[in-house]
Amino acid sequence: MASTAIPSGALVILQELNSSSLHFKQGASLRVTGKLQEYNVETAIAVIADGGATLAVDTQHLRLNLRMGSIYQFIGELSIQPSNEGILKARVGRNVDGIDLNLYHQSLKLVRQFQSDQISHLEQLQ
Repeated sequence: MASTAIPSGALVILQELNSSSLHFKQGASLRVTGKLQEYNVETAIAVIADGGATLAVDTQHLRLNLRMGSIYQFIGELSIQPSNEGILKARVGRNVDGIDLNLYHQSLKLVRQFQSDQISHLEQLQ
């Protein structure tokens, strides 16, 4: 029986998501967080922003009451457009108002450092 596990979505900060990023590839499963900057009801496309970077998010499969200026976290798959712009096709979305984005960024750096240290430690044991 084939496994159809749904990827959890790699934690990515919007500033890191550019064409030279490891995560900037068709179908990459990502988790992104940002402040709602724009929303088009007709197309269900939201634009979130964080630290000067923006990302379009296709929210057509979500049932969220989006509020301008609120902070949201989305999990979904990245779709690279012919213009080399990415659109996240969200399968999960939630309001995370109250999150301190600076503290969130710091904790993400610490998690990545911990994971890197663990990999190095395992490699030394082999």
